Amino acid sequence: MQAKTPEQSKTTMTDMVLPGETNPLNNLFGGELLARMDRAASIAARRHSRRIVVTASVNHVAFNKAVPLGSVVTVEAKVSRAFKTSMEVFIDVWIEDRESGEKSKANEAIYTFVAVDDTGRPTSVPEVHPQTDLEKERFDAALRRKQLSLLLAGKITPNKATELKALFE
Repeated sequence: MQAKTPEQSKTTMTDMVLPGETNPLNNLFGGELLARMDRAASIAARRHSRRIVVTASVNHVAFNKAVPLGSVVTVEAKVSRAFKTSMEVFIDVWIEDRESGEKSKANEAIYTFVAVDDTGRPTSVPEVHPQTDLEKERFDAALRRKQLSLLLAGKITPNKATELKALFE
């Protein structure tokens, strides 16, 4: 199985915030943004693995900026790291200023997907070879996040969380 770059999984979805998608403050519902991020991340994971993928977890979501009614929203997703059958997907959300057209980062999220075969059993995925400094940073951090998740779930012992231990040495 040939390794792939994060760029090969890149998925960009652009849409406008409509009145039926907003809360009483006329900002995009958080759940609506989560759904958009899940769709983009799913496509990115599928592009990387060329398999059916299922959302395993939403590891992190940061709603840093409100997304107002009428905004143009761009959701960008890339696989940041692949493990045996799972993939971490990093999602950046951008909003475009209506007047200037300038884009600013509004939110980000990290999802985990698992590739499955036609019977729903987990199946192997290609490795990720990061290219840019940001891709390398996200790739390295993904292992720490995975070890922390496994440690908190009681699936590994602290001495097996080598990447986490290295942070404190």
